[in-house]
Amino acid sequence: MTDVLTDCQSSLFLQNSRCKSDASLIVPHPTTRGGVRVYKIVVLGEGGVGKSAVTLQFVSHSFSNDHDPTIEDSYQQQAVIDGEPALLDILDTAGQVEFTAMRDQYMRCGEGFMICYSVTDRNSFQEVIEYRRLISRVRANEDIPLVLVGNKCDLQNNREVTTDEGKTLANQMGCPFFETSAALRQYIDDTFHCMVRQIRSKERIRRVPRKHSRWWRLRSIFAFIFRKKRIAIPQSSP
Repeated sequence: MTDVLTDCQSSLFLQNSRCKSDASLIVPHPTTRGGVRVYKIVVLGEGGVGKSAVTLQFVSHSFSNDHDPTIEDSYQQQAVIDGEPALLDILDTAGQVEFTAMRDQYMRCGEGFMICYSVTDRNSFQEVIEYRRLISRVRANEDIPLVLVGNKCDLQNNREVTTDEGKTLANQMGCPFFETSAALRQYIDDTFHCMVRQIRSKERIRRVPRKHSRWWRLRSIFAFIFRKKRIAIPQSSP
């Protein structure tokens, strides 16, 4: 069961967003509110694919065709995922792939990215790769949590992108894939919960100390043997 608490306050993305960075790596600093871990999620995709509808279904269990597609909105939703409380801070972006200073900021501080397309619009599917490149432009040296979402799967008569095509692209990107229906609320919770699980999984991996490479270990062994042999060779008298 998921405990739901809607809190449509201004996003933590552009307030108190802290990112650790060095010359090659940007790591969003984990945030908590009231002792609950906040997960900063960015929803990307072309205009008209249903990003806002998917987000609003998750946050308020409602569907509307009247959402203004030109506005970037932020939402907060509390849930219990795998027995652990989470506060999802969701940025629903406007549907332009262009790179801007504002987008640079939330690309740097987003912890997970949902890239959406409509199964009724092949062009939106083809633009997924551009959004992936946009993420890589800012976070080139990171293993970023991603989820690929094919929305409007209820409109089968208008389908232009097959499920297999979505799965193939997700495999190429190395991320989970869901086909959703915002209108029927199909797989909406699953998609966002999976996003949180992806972030948690990557965090656990980052916390594990990195082991030395096989080459480093072999080099160390040979160096040890060489030193031992040098010690064992008797020194000749002058």
